[in-house]
Amino acid sequence: MAATALVLAPGLMCDDTVWRAPLAAIGATIPVRVADHGKLDSLPAMARALLQSAPRRFALAGHSMGGRVALEVVRLAPERVTHLALLNTGCRALPSGDAGVRERRVREGFLKLAREQGVQAMARHWVRGMVHRDRLRDEALVEEIVQMFVRRPAGVFAAQIRALLERPDASGLLTAIRVPTLVLTGDHDTNSPPAVNQEIASAIPGADLCVIERCGHMSMQEQPALVVAALQQWLQR
Repeated sequence: MAATALVLAPGLMCDDTVWRAPLAAIGATIPVRVADHGKLDSLPAMARALLQSAPRRFALAGHSMGGRVALEVVRLAPERVTHLALLNTGCRALPSGDAGVRERRVREGFLKLAREQGVQAMARHWVRGMVHRDRLRDEALVEEIVQMFVRRPAGVFAAQIRALLERPDASGLLTAIRVPTLVLTGDHDTNSPPAVNQEIASAIPGADLCVIERCGHMSMQEQPALVVAALQQWLQR
């Protein structure tokens, strides 16, 4: 059954800018809204806030951190979600051992940079590893991402970093998902690589996996036409 409403959950420091193409294409056919995580510092709290303002039944798409929020929505209220799309995201908690130490160090390093030199300086460094290397020459794209980050203060960044470092493990939820599901990432997404998304898609019954070529972590802005096409097909399932 085709979706009748859509809620979009943005990722770390993101807003409706990342969803511009889906909003234009899909918003012409069904109601679409973008969640705002505000200053919340946990993924379950973000999920509860999203549910409070969402329609009674809705399709749900989450990008990056927003994908993890989407999984928490499914944990809290699976009966309200008609379709699920997980874009450039993961499902596991902070790993133990050296991998977890490294991730914490990287995230806290970006936070330190934001506090000491400002969000803009942090964003210009962050974006280097988040888009396909060929797109780093696209000054308009890079500036759009940087300015999106600048619109949020370092305090929001700190809250969202805390949420990610303390993220729940959602891998156990995957096999119980029974709605049409799209799992999408970029072939050069180093933050959410194809292997991670393959694991997620394989665990969800009937899920479709879409790997966008020449694309990094910011898929909706890097390859908007391909992402919109995948989303439109998913919403008709």
